[in-house]
Amino acid sequence: MPTRITTAIFLAIAAEFSAEPAAAQQQSRVAFEPGASSATISGTITGQEVIDYALGASAGQTLEASIAVDGTNGDGTIYFNIMPPGATYEAIFLGQREGRKASVVLPESGDYTLRVYLMGNDRDAGKTVGFLLPVAIR
Repeated sequence: MPTRITTAIFLAIAAEFSAEPAAAQQQSRVAFEPGASSATISGTITGQEVIDYALGASAGQTLEASIAVDGTNGDGTIYFNIMPPGATYEAIFLGQREGRKASVVLPESGDYTLRVYLMGNDRDAGKTVGFLLPVAIR
């Protein structure tokens, strides 16, 4: 017979795995300077915030991006995903699994989303992480 504590732990774990990913609280468009094919995004993110950056590109081009911590009051556990045009949560690059540097040949033309988020204690404890996110289309 399960105890109340065991049941509470099971319910908390089940909720974590069944919860839908959070929608972005902030959305911006990445704009390159005339004649440029790259830009560096800088910003800060706190706790459970999610920030989306939209970037138009064509099928066959390569999207290169990396993320680096630029000051934090936590551990700096920041990542980004790359989502294809029209996707809500599905990613073609998943930072928490694949790392902080991506080079992806794009399968279709349209607006790709770079979704920035925190993990672990930084996310759960509401820590703030500054970041630099260089992005290039080749």
